[in-house]
Amino acid sequence: MKAAGPIELGEGKSSAPARAGVSRGMAILGFILRILAFIGTLASAISMATTNETLPFFTQFIRFRAEYNDLPDFHVFSWLPMGVVSAYLLFSLPFSIFNIVRSKAQSIRILLIILDTAMLGLLTAGASAAAAIVYLAHRGNVRTNWFAICQQYNSFCERISGSLIGSFIGVVLLMLLILLSAVALSRHK
Repeated sequence: MKAAGPIELGEGKSSAPARAGVSRGMAILGFILRILAFIGTLASAISMATTNETLPFFTQFIRFRAEYNDLPDFHVFSWLPMGVVSAYLLFSLPFSIFNIVRSKAQSIRILLIILDTAMLGLLTAGASAAAAIVYLAHRGNVRTNWFAICQQYNSFCERISGSLIGSFIGVVLLMLLILLSAVALSRHK
């Protein structure tokens, strides 16, 4: 007895509606990831920009205050890139909606891949540099007389560490966005 082969579609039939449904689903998933990345980077930027702690010293009139801008590298390497990336993600949402409505539009998807990759580089560089500064704040460096300030300023260090976690979540979400867009583009061939 002869084994049955795979079922073939007739020449007139195609899987175009199925492909359009998958492309639309991928575009919706990309939109959701973009919103999540925006929320993560915005929360990290706000958390970093509003971080401060005041400790009393000997009397109530003399106090030590720690703010994120006391460490100038935080301003340049963490808050600023997170703010730029979150603004980009907000402004890219209409393009992502356009991809949902017109799932066959490739030029917008290519533009988003290019810009997402640039923002991924910016956010990765900023989060990595800020992670090195946070590490020094937690551990210090005896050779360079950098004291570990997190032993005194616990709340300050917890907030900047939480902000870094949000930044790295944004990095992962941007990587997923790039991969998802690349897969969606490769399906159009």
